[in-house]
Amino acid sequence: MNMNLTGKRAVVCGSTQGIGLAIANELASMGASVTLVARNEAALMAVRSSLPDENGQQHDYLVADFADPDGLLKAVTTYLHKGQSVHILVNNTGGPPGGPIADARTADFEATFRQHLVCNHILAQAFLPGMKNEKFGRIINIISTSVKQPLKGLGVSNTIRAAVANWSKTLAGEVAPFGITVNNVLPGATNTLRLSTLLNVKSEKTGKALTAIEEEMTAEIPMGRFADPSEIAAAVGFLAAPAASYITGINIPVDGGRTGCL
Repeated sequence: MNMNLTGKRAVVCGSTQGIGLAIANELASMGASVTLVARNEAALMAVRSSLPDENGQQHDYLVADFADPDGLLKAVTTYLHKGQSVHILVNNTGGPPGGPIADARTADFEATFRQHLVCNHILAQAFLPGMKNEKFGRIINIISTSVKQPLKGLGVSNTIRAAVANWSKTLAGEVAPFGITVNNVLPGATNTLRLSTLLNVKSEKTGKALTAIEEEMTAEIPMGRFADPSEIAAAVGFLAAPAASYITGINIPVDGGRTGCL
């Protein structure tokens, strides 16, 4: 099985912490040169220096804030003028605050739509010409199991994640003839800062102890535990590899069996 990414460049968004950081490390360990994308330059520099580079990779970074799509477009345009060829794009950014959909403001939907779908689209459009020229491309979107089964208390997220999944499926059909695949990885509950934040908010709202909230959530997971970010990264690594060349347009839950549908 060909899992070698030597000679390939991967752009990984949200890559200074959590799932994004784990993905950057996974792809670098497979031989890819990684371009990190986040808004904190100091954190980007620290992560870049820590990435594996045993195959002579040239890791770099791009400072961009997904709350500012116009700024992202300018940053990516400048990046491409340097002559970089990108083979793998991992779209990944933090989710919006939780809350009932009935209480959501119109501005909440608009901001999340820009941060997720619009920014994903800007990056895909920027890198697709190079992928077509290379006859190799992988676009992998980190979304949520909510695209298969909406999650309680995450109204805005449920709505926008579904839009991203359908954008992805549509794009997959259009670019498949060029040897480019587009897939979604759907993490379940994963040990990240976002999960910690959601658990703490729920604990405060319900008055239950944090340990009790954690026990309730893990009881719904057949594997009985939260995922480690490296386990999400492993799925991304496979989809990014040459071995996954005939897999496109799909959603892959990595959730310990929690999602109750196929």
